[in-house]
Amino acid sequence: MTLRVGSLTLVWMVLLAGLLGAAPAAAQGRGTAGAQERRTLIDAIGVTNPDPLPPGGPAPRMADGRPDLSGIWYSGVIGRPSAWSRTPRPQPKEDPVPFRPEARVKIDGMTPTERQLLSPAINCMPRGVPGLFVSNPYPFQLMTFPGVFIQLVEDQRDWRLVHTDRRPHPTDPDPLFNGNSSAWWDGDTLTIDSIGFDERTWIMNTGWYHSDQLRLIERIRRPSMNYLEYQFTVEDPKVLIASWTSAWRQYTLSQIDDELQENYCTNNQNPGQLRKLYELETQTGNR
Repeated sequence: MTLRVGSLTLVWMVLLAGLLGAAPAAAQGRGTAGAQERRTLIDAIGVTNPDPLPPGGPAPRMADGRPDLSGIWYSGVIGRPSAWSRTPRPQPKEDPVPFRPEARVKIDGMTPTERQLLSPAINCMPRGVPGLFVSNPYPFQLMTFPGVFIQLVEDQRDWRLVHTDRRPHPTDPDPLFNGNSSAWWDGDTLTIDSIGFDERTWIMNTGWYHSDQLRLIERIRRPSMNYLEYQFTVEDPKVLIASWTSAWRQYTLSQIDDELQENYCTNNQNPGQLRKLYELETQTGNR
């Protein structure tokens, strides 16, 4: 069984660590899938001092000469999950988000419990975009072919298919979790321009909601074999005073003999427990 880094998964990791202590366990190191080297449990499921992957050579290319983004990708720089890293992941430096005053008041007024209770992920809802990249703790797989971009996500078995021939947006789009997309290649960068979003998704797990006027422009590039980079721009006149562009975020190619696993949100008791906590906080004035 492959262990993933999610909230429940992390609980199981801690329990296993307590039960097994420092007992040796077979592990697959970076680039050594199937190796029989014996390691401690902590090293088996998350290196404690991760070294960034080297670039690994130039990015592969498709038959049409465009970069091939295909592969299984992990957030971060080590190409695998790491639950026990003692090295804090550096946060990208970004400009403040230019929220409209009423949006800022609404977001800042959320308590941690409210933020969890309203979160799409906690409620077994699709993360949407950019959540498939920036709010997703699980690996994802990309497949690119001339004219087509496909993203598969382990969490909720979510997926999307985008044509990269710059076809026009629909004139009256139905609201979709991943939006209605038009995509094209700008040099070696894939650009995805999406409108018509379902308002139940969030931009970020911070409570950053969006309106029906959201326009999201994603940029994806592969500067080398082992690295993928992602950036997005948000335009939403009902929530933001001006457009906002994120920093580039890094993802690394899986270095283990890996594949996406079945992972559905079932028997979800989190919303009920959070509602009880919220009611208790409201009654005691601890909001």
